[in-house]
Amino acid sequence: MKCKRIFLTGFMGSGKSTLGQIIANTLGWNFIDLDKEIEKKVGKSITDIFRDEGESKFRSIESGVLKQTSKLEDSIIALGGGTFTTDENISIIKSSGKSIYIKSKPEDIYVRLRFKTNRPLFQGLDQRILSKEEALQKISLLMSAREPFYSKADIVFSVDNSDVGKVVDLLIKTIYKKFNI
Repeated sequence: MKCKRIFLTGFMGSGKSTLGQIIANTLGWNFIDLDKEIEKKVGKSITDIFRDEGESKFRSIESGVLKQTSKLEDSIIALGGGTFTTDENISIIKSSGKSIYIKSKPEDIYVRLRFKTNRPLFQGLDQRILSKEEALQKISLLMSAREPFYSKADIVFSVDNSDVGKVVDLLIKTIYKKFNI
């Protein structure tokens, strides 16, 4: 059976959206950023949804939007960092396509996110930006908690210390080889 959709999972800042857009363009497929789809549906930013309605409500909305996007064909879908951490979402993904865990080290995540203020899980409870040490600790803890879920992806693909061009080239070759595209 020909693969019709590929889901990119991994921690925030791992490069899912950047890589997803390039891969979709290379394959001639659509690119969907699940967080952007959620923002369109709700009419609020992810940060505002977290702040106003809480993570539990956000995760419920996320699952609903995932169900809708999992029906789109010829699509690369970049998931939010926490999407692939529930059995319900993993089941939706596994039954409708293939998944790739874009794996990155905490230090690389920190470098990519250190100046971003729109990441709700990257802030302290008092909404202040975390220090480098606090951020690395939080990233490491979250990554450790999510790793058992992420590792359920069909492919685990490390992007550490690689330039985007080389990563895309190798990832495209892997997709063709493993997913019957």
